[in-house]
Amino acid sequence: MRNIILGMSALALAAVSAPAFAEEATPAVTISGGATLVSDYRFRGISQTDKSFAVQGSMTLTHSSGLYASVWGSSVDEYVAAASDQEIDFILGYKKSFGATTVDVGVLYYFYPGSGDVVPGYNSDFFEPYVAVSQAFGPVTAKVSAAYAPKQKALALVNTKDDNLYGALDISGSIPDTGVSLSAHLGHNFSDDSFLSAGKDYTDWSLSASYAWKNLTFGVSYVDTNFAKGALVSPFSGKDIAKAGVVASVGVSF
Repeated sequence: MRNIILGMSALALAAVSAPAFAEEATPAVTISGGATLVSDYRFRGISQTDKSFAVQGSMTLTHSSGLYASVWGSSVDEYVAAASDQEIDFILGYKKSFGATTVDVGVLYYFYPGSGDVVPGYNSDFFEPYVAVSQAFGPVTAKVSAAYAPKQKALALVNTKDDNLYGALDISGSIPDTGVSLSAHLGHNFSDDSFLSAGKDYTDWSLSASYAWKNLTFGVSYVDTNFAKGALVSPFSGKDIAKAGVVASVGVSF
């Protein structure tokens, strides 16, 4: 991943005229990003694109202190947020490592432009704080995470406002000198009356493999939930959007 230097300390500026063997200063702020084409956008096991393709993109600014800000976007189907066909996520967080342990905390704001076009005054946007703790065991990393969205109108399914709690365990690792990475995910939505849970306290899981070549990544995942067959269908196509499926992807990063 190529980093772009945005800031430089006075010491680094002075080092411009230093001998060639002087150590290069680490940039205070770096930018990273990428674009991905996926055969299906699954959010916590549930398709957001009626089991069709989605185009996604992201950009992240990271400060050497651990602070970071990201924007991530994807095409979505209209049933996700009324008339909106886009999801844009704004993320502000802080990540810090202590040896082999990494702590990541922040807040994510989900923005669905045009969600009020069909029903005037309707707003699908909501925010969700999160926390994650990762532990590296050689080439394998285990991560435990939780995301809690406080009571908000956008999450209401049967009440005026609803909240939502989601927890997950992720295990990932790479095979040295091959470019191949493997991962497994197990998540559970503990709220049974919010829009994010589709009215059910449910579990999702997935198994994934990816191959990195230069700045390209090719991936394939098997995704499933414990929703009963036909329990969650698209109101437009009638497709079972919580049914097990294989998701393929190709992405480019910089």
